[in-house]
This record gives sequence, C-alpha cells and structure tokens, in this order.
Amino acid sequence: MDIFLTILVLTLTVSLSGVLTQILPFQAPLPIIQIGLGAILALPYFGMHVSFEPGLFLLLFIPPLLFSDGWKTPLRELIANSREILGLALVFVLITVIGIGYFIHWLLPELPLVAAFALAAVLSPTDAVALSGIVGKGKMPHRLMGVLEGEALMNDASGLVALKFAILVATGMMEFSVSTASVEFIKVAIGGLIAGIAVTWLYSKALMLMIRWRGDDPATQIVMLLLLPFAAYLVAEHLHTSGILAAVAAGITFNQTGVMRQASIATRLRANGVWTMLEFVFNGMVFIMLGLQLPDILTSSIIQAEVDKTIETSILFLYVPIIYLALLILRFSWFYLMKKGGDALFKKKPMILSQYSTKDIFIATFSGVRGAITLAGVLSIPLLMDIENAIPFPGRYQLVFIATGIILLSIIVAIVTLPFLLRGVEVVDHKALEAEQRIAKLAMAEAAIKTIQKMQEHLSHDAEENYDDDILHEASFNATTTLRRRMDNQENEERSMALEALEKRFMLAGLRAERSKLYTLRARKEISNSTMNLLLHDLDLLEAVLIDKDPTH
Repeated sequence: MDIFLTILVLTLTVSLSGVLTQILPFQAPLPIIQIGLGAILALPYFGMHVSFEPGLFLLLFIPPLLFSDGWKTPLRELIANSREILGLALVFVLITVIGIGYFIHWLLPELPLVAAFALAAVLSPTDAVALSGIVGKGKMPHRLMGVLEGEALMNDASGLVALKFAILVATGMMEFSVSTASVEFIKVAIGGLIAGIAVTWLYSKALMLMIRWRGDDPATQIVMLLLLPFAAYLVAEHLHTSGILAAVAAGITFNQTGVMRQASIATRLRANGVWTMLEFVFNGMVFIMLGLQLPDILTSSIIQAEVDKTIETSILFLYVPIIYLALLILRFSWFYLMKKGGDALFKKKPMILSQYSTKDIFIATFSGVRGAITLAGVLSIPLLMDIENAIPFPGRYQLVFIATGIILLSIIVAIVTLPFLLRGVEVVDHKALEAEQRIAKLAMAEAAIKTIQKMQEHLSHDAEENYDDDILHEASFNATTTLRRRMDNQENEERSMALEALEKRFMLAGLRAERSKLYTLRARKEISNSTMNLLLHDLDLLEAVLIDKDPTH
C-alpha cells in the first residue's frame, strides 16, 4: 500500500507541476518547479522518503525517454551531424574524464585519482530533456539543437562506461590499461547498438504478423510498443553491453521500420497521445526524484563530514562552482577547437560547427546541463570498495554532494543565461521553410489529383460499383477543388493560403457544433451512449487532421 500511495503522490505532483507553470506570476522552468516540489515533499512536515536505487531508476525511467528521443530524431540528421556527435560524445567525454579528473584530484588531493575519475565520468553526460524543459521546444536554433540532442543521446553510454571502469579499478576487480578499456568500450557500444537494432527488427516482424492474424488492434500494438525500449535495454544489459545505447538504437530503428506509417490512424493517434503523456510523467518523475534526494544527500554529507575529518562540507559548497566553471571552460574550448579544427581538416565538406558564431558556441556551452544520468551514475557508486573487509569507497559522500550540486547549478545557470543568449537568435530560416513547404504542398496536390482522377476512371468502368457519371464527376470535383486552387493560384499564393485557412476554420467550427449537438441529444436521451461515442470518434479523427493546420492554434 505504501508503494502504491507513493506512486499516486508522485504522479499527482507531476500533474500539479504542470499547473503551477501556468498560474505562477513569474515564469519558472518546469524542471526547477519539479525539483522544488520534490524537495518540499522530503521535508520533515511531509516526511516522504523514496529509496533511490540507481539500477531500478535507470531501468524504469531512462529507456522509454531515450527511446522516444531516438524515435523523434531523424536518422538523416544524426548522419549529417555524426562528426560533431562523435567528437562530443566520445572524444570530449574522454577529455572530460581525464582533464576534470586530474583537476578534481588537484582540488581534493585526499581523494584518490580513480575516485576523481569516477566523478568526472558521471559529470560528462549532458541532459537534453532538462535542456528542453528550460528553453522550451522549438526555441533553440535547429542546427544547434540537432547536435546537442545527438550528443546527449550518445554521451550517456560513454560516461557510464567510463564510470564502470573507474569503479572496477577502484575496487581492484581489474587492472587499467588503455588497450583493455578501448576494446571493452567498443564491445559495449557496438553490442548495445546491435542489440537495440535486433530487438526492434524482431518486434516489427512480430507486429506485422499480429496485424495479419488479428487485424488492426491499437491497444495491443501500443502495449507492445511500450515494452520495446525495456526489452532492448534488458537484452543489452544481459549481454553485458550498453542498455542505454540499445534503447537509443531501438528508437532510431523503429522510426526507420515504417511500422507506424503502416498502422491505422487510430493507432497513430493513440500512440502519440500515450507517449506524450508518458514523456511528461517520466520527465517529471526524474526531477521530482532529484528533489526528494536533496535533503538526504545534504544530511548524509554533514554526518559523514563529522566522521571523516579530511574535508569540511562548507568547503564542498565552494568546490561545486569551481568544478562547474572548469567544465564550462573545457566545453567552450572544445567547441571552439572543433570549429577551427573542422575548418582545417574538412575543407571540402566543412563541419556544421564551422558555421557557428561565437554566440552559438556560448549557447552550446551553457546548454551542457547535467541531469538524471549524472544523478543515477553517482548514486550507483558502491558504498564499500572492499566488501569482505568493509572498506568504504573513498570520498563517496563528497562525490555525491559535488555531483548533485553541479546538477542544480548547471540548471540554474542555464535558466539565467540561455534566454539572454537566445534573444534575437533565428531559430529557423522562415523563408527557406516556407519555400520548402510550398514545394511539398504543390507536389502533394498534384499526386492527389492524379490519384483521384484514376479512381474516378476506375469506378466509372466498375460494373459492381455502378455509380452514375454525374455523381462521380461531382464527387471528384468536390474532392479536388481545394487541391486545384492550390496549384492554379501559385501566383496569388497569399490569397490561396488565406482561403484554405478560412475553410479549415469553418470546418472546425462545424465539427465542434456537431460535437456539442451530440452531447445535447445524449442528454435528452434521444440517442444511446454507444451511438454518441461512435460518432464522437469520427469527429475526433476529422478534427485531428485539421486542428494542427488551423492558424488559430
């Protein structure tokens, strides 16, 4: 019962956080509100305590979120940004682990070098989810957001693998060597990618067979889709490869299989609704869990500091901004080096970073927000380095304190700096986007008219259908009126678009009036509930087609 009550309270808190962002007199990013609500729940007055198990946390929250990000990320963009993503998610992570690791060891000489490397490893992954919560979707330059999302998708795995090596070396379970670490990393990374691709391929085949045997069943397909990221993660982890990369690969592969394109409109609508809800709840849970841990982390740090006199907790408050500043300087330097080095190395096909201005580099620097993976990683560091002799892991409470402080500081700094840096920055090239949409609409209209004409000709010669030619002509004319106007009025495009938009608004008004009348008829008991639900479903499908294109929305 306690677990069930906790889940209900957390879910309710996530819902309330969304409401608070709308009613607060000041604009506060959703992640900060959720962290604050979590911290309030952990206060003695409420006394809510949730044990944080890093393995369970990674399994429950991370796979679906990474799967969703991979699903929404076009493979073409990942390939186009592959050099930048590899430079950030692989090379830069290695530089961060080594450079920041030595810097932490210099700041805290009583902390073993391997422990410092472990802290640097958990600080290397960035969090695109937290970044989206801070700046909002669609407010970051598209070319830059593609690189940052690709970096966040891939550097989780490289950071956690580096952490794993550091823990194994610290606990004496393996001897460190560059060759061994390199081979192990390649095995873990490639194995995770292959596992994710294989599981998704098998899933798509199974789903096709299910549709063939049972017909279109949206509920079953959506349930299977929800299980897919967990299956990919668990299979990869069972094979001792990267479950995180498997979840990412599963999302990207699922997008390429075209399963959802072949699914019915009902399945697509329901799947989009379910995933939108899950993303909101899971993202909120991640930040509320972070807030819930803050009092425990602070309390345990103070208690441990009384036992371990090598360092005072008050000094750790000073080290948090110092280490974060070092991370910012290193990140800015690496972006700048990639921009200049890319121009020199890739003259024929320059990197996208070569187009970045200094302002863009500052935006990318402060966009390196730390989040869920960093928290889960640092809390996964074992309490004991030697279980038999009960030797504690050196400086664990210091690592947890510093990592948690940097998570909060990176979010706060991003909240303050990014809106200022993004002011006046063009998110998309509107002229190029409008031209691209115009070309696509004309091509779509032409293809649609040809198909309708072929269908009309087929029906006129079909003895079984037996339609009157006048009816066929009128139906075909009605279906192609808007499409022909789109093609014929290319010169007066503004008038054509205004007509289309106005027609859609009229149609939406009519649909809503029909829906209102349905409820009235049901209230008067003139129609049954099943009839109302059936007709409402049809109206919802029609409105879903129109509403995103209505200029008033």
